Amino acid sequence: MPRRIESLFLSGPAGRLEALLEEPGESSDDAEPREAALVCHPHPQHGGTMHNKVVYRIARGLRKAGAVVLRFNYRGVNLSEGEYAHGEGETEDARAALAYLRARYPKLPFTLAGFSFGARIALRLACAAAESEKPRRVIAVGFPTVFRDRSYLEGCTVPRLFVQSTNDQYGPLPDLETMVSALPEPKRLVVVEARDHFFSGALEVLEAEIAALT
Repeated sequence: MPRRIESLFLSGPAGRLEALLEEPGESSDDAEPREAALVCHPHPQHGGTMHNKVVYRIARGLRKAGAVVLRFNYRGVNLSEGEYAHGEGETEDARAALAYLRARYPKLPFTLAGFSFGARIALRLACAAAESEKPRRVIAVGFPTVFRDRSYLEGCTVPRLFVQSTNDQYGPLPDLETMVSALPEPKRLVVVEARDHFFSGALEVLEAEIAALT
């Protein structure tokens, strides 16, 4: 039997949010998830959706590691209602999606993950959370260092896992290494040999790295 996949609409702060929930396992629908994970997609004004190929690989890697994964479209993307809100509204969309996921799987630990703009959203959400509401980790893939506002990272002690391409044009590796070195623990940087920001030529490697993260 195939794994369970559910298309749904969530109640968001600007209207309904289109989402996709997938349980772990590629060939069985009875595998019990070990954690819940929310994956945030890249910039909505540059073609980012929950079906982005990097987002898909992140989600698939997490499922292989035993997570039930929720992806969603920010406001104004595809069937999600509303319009782009300069990162502030998109963070609130992610908060609403996370609330749904945690209510549905209240006993599971949870992870926040995201790619590019989505990595920023996931980190902002996690680092601003109350101590009792923090995730077990954040997986930030393709973090765009070209955006200089990183005040939300100051003093953040949620475990942060950065996964970066060797040739990321929006987050050059030397810049990211400098940034990560200045962050408080716990933190980790995983580098993937790839051609660009979108992990061209290395999507399978990216997926395997995500699946191997603990």
